[in-house]
Amino acid sequence: MAHVYTPGLKVTERTLVQKERRLPLKGEVIAQKGQIVNGEEVVAHTSLPGNVTTINIAGLLGVPAEDVKMMMIKKTGDAVKKDEPIAHSKGFFGLFKSVVKSPIDGTIESVSDITGQMILRAAPKPVEVKAYIDGLVTDIFPDEGVMVQTEASLIQGIFGIGGETRGVIKVVVPDPNQELTAKDITEECKDKIVIGGSIVDVPALERAKAVGAKGVVVGGIEDSTLKKFLGYDIGVAITGHENCGVSVMVTEGFGKMRIAEHTFKLIKSLENKMASMNGATQIRAGVIRPELIVPFDLKDKSQVQASKKLEGGLVIGSVVRIIREPNFGMIGKVTALPVELQAIETESKVRILEVELEDGKKTILPRANVEIIED
Repeated sequence: MAHVYTPGLKVTERTLVQKERRLPLKGEVIAQKGQIVNGEEVVAHTSLPGNVTTINIAGLLGVPAEDVKMMMIKKTGDAVKKDEPIAHSKGFFGLFKSVVKSPIDGTIESVSDITGQMILRAAPKPVEVKAYIDGLVTDIFPDEGVMVQTEASLIQGIFGIGGETRGVIKVVVPDPNQELTAKDITEECKDKIVIGGSIVDVPALERAKAVGAKGVVVGGIEDSTLKKFLGYDIGVAITGHENCGVSVMVTEGFGKMRIAEHTFKLIKSLENKMASMNGATQIRAGVIRPELIVPFDLKDKSQVQASKKLEGGLVIGSVVRIIREPNFGMIGKVTALPVELQAIETESKVRILEVELEDGKKTILPRANVEIIED
């Protein structure tokens, strides 16, 4: 029987996590298949070509283009330093020479006697790809990267900003209803992933950034808070490239929304453990969720088991989050899955489900209005 696709959100104490770690262009893979790696360990590296700077030698020296090569102090292929002379005119009787200096450190790539211009390329930029998670290298992509696999606790969020980071988990609020404020964030939060409650404000984010926290995890956030913290409006379709100093993950949604009880309890049980976090979010094709990953001890390779995938979609007892109003953000368990199509307020006929919310109340809504929480 066909069923409506239901997106999944993972909040699980133990699952198999696999991460492709690829270079942006071909390079050298350092790690080997079967190797156990630390999240901070470089598994592949390469170099990006430096930026190109064009210098009009003929124009600066006031000579014809065909004479430029005779004026060059440096030749094609030579490395030069910033402000180092690279060409000069002969002047009159050796006097009144004009000198062209290099605007950057780089290498002379070409000198044209047709245009009179020189192309100077900056030094290559080294690029390293780290493992991100503690795990086992299970596959090698020649000249590109590796696959790292580990068993871990995994908490996915609804939205985030900032890229990959790592830090020890530190819970700074007593319960998931409490707001995260600047006073909750002390110097002890340096290099930590700070766990708050229902919402975070701008002063708290600024304080986290100032003390050197690696990440902040809360239930909800206001759009205005993001704008003030980043200094600009942010699109929610793709994030993760923000240079904001601290990664942020929201587990429930926008507004004041406490972290789900079972999510908070799981994170609390992981306190003082090293975690990998990524605020990157993508809601288009190829959905990417912000995440918090705490790997298990991988000293024994046999601990990494075969992947277990969620089968069958929605079933009675599935934990779901409501993603439409009313009851947006609330969590409950599926208590009924009627087969027959039923009419909704728009007069469309859809498949529905019955959900028992955390407060014991039951509600009926379209299946497309929920997402599964893989617990």
